[in-house]
Amino acid sequence: MAIIPVSLGERSYDILVADGALDHAAAHLAGYARGGRLVVITDENVARAQLPRLVNALAHGGIRAEPVILPPGEGTKSWEVLEVLLDRLLDLGVERSDHVIALGGGVIGDLVGFAATILKRGCNFVQIPTTLLAQVDSSVGGKTAINTVAGKNLVGAFHQPSFVLIDPSSLDSLPEREVRAGYAEVVKYGLINDADFFAWCEEHGPALIAGDMTARIIAIEKSVKAKAGIVGEDERETSGRRALLNLGHTFGHALEAETGFSDVLLHGEGVAAGMALAFRFSARQGLCSADDAARVTAHLKAASLPYDLPSAHVSASGETLVAHMMHDKKMAGGKLPFLLARSIGQTYLAKDVDLKEVAAFLDEERE
Repeated sequence: MAIIPVSLGERSYDILVADGALDHAAAHLAGYARGGRLVVITDENVARAQLPRLVNALAHGGIRAEPVILPPGEGTKSWEVLEVLLDRLLDLGVERSDHVIALGGGVIGDLVGFAATILKRGCNFVQIPTTLLAQVDSSVGGKTAINTVAGKNLVGAFHQPSFVLIDPSSLDSLPEREVRAGYAEVVKYGLINDADFFAWCEEHGPALIAGDMTARIIAIEKSVKAKAGIVGEDERETSGRRALLNLGHTFGHALEAETGFSDVLLHGEGVAAGMALAFRFSARQGLCSADDAARVTAHLKAASLPYDLPSAHVSASGETLVAHMMHDKKMAGGKLPFLLARSIGQTYLAKDVDLKEVAAFLDEERE
């Protein structure tokens, strides 16, 4: 068992990482139950795979679970489903001092977190992430949001959870594609500022994807500690430090937008292709070596993740993809910052990137 703190003053909380933690959920969550009840929000897929396990574990501790089951998929992060969820929480009598449970992947975590942000001007929530992507990234840090027609995560707020419970055994029920997509976010932490961890990924990534529990626990703990440290320094991306966590996301979100935010390209797959593009663009600009960019591409390709436009199922022009980027919430003063690299483990925020050069680069990538 590992307990990793996120130090944010009055908003500080702990992240628990333990194999089998779901089976002892009552002990971990008893302090968040009012009147012996917890409202658990999940989706249909997680409800089949993990909800009975959580409900039974809570029942053994005398806690009644009140499930709210939503449709699966990125489309759930919408105004329509948010309204349905808020009405349901109001019907259940959720109060400002209550804690609701987000049981699921990044979609559920983002949606439930945002609902908790605005319900009665703010109630509390606990994250129980069940995908690798959510466990190593989206469940930590307090970013909540829904998607709009204009783009991804454009309506949201910072709202920290009260607690994060991570049970790596929940990954056993996932399709391998979902694990691979989450693995992209693990690789990200090595590329940002830890070259040794990227080397670890090159050696142990296949075992992690195949289900090796030791490798999964090491990767989750390492990733969560890295993110907790960055969030503790820059909770709301005001200093630029937290922006490092967006490596691959500017390119990746454009690819996701082009594929309709659908199952054609999962979020983690978009991030994988986006990281490879960011490194190749950096090499094209003379910022990092071509060897480093090739090494990143080779590892993502070996992990059966998208690493270029064709493998991400995108054939759009550079101009079209840059147009998607213009909706990025990080736009400021007509400029879009990019995470670029000087080497593996040395990324930085560039605020002077010429979008015409980005479009030209993406057109070259189509050839």
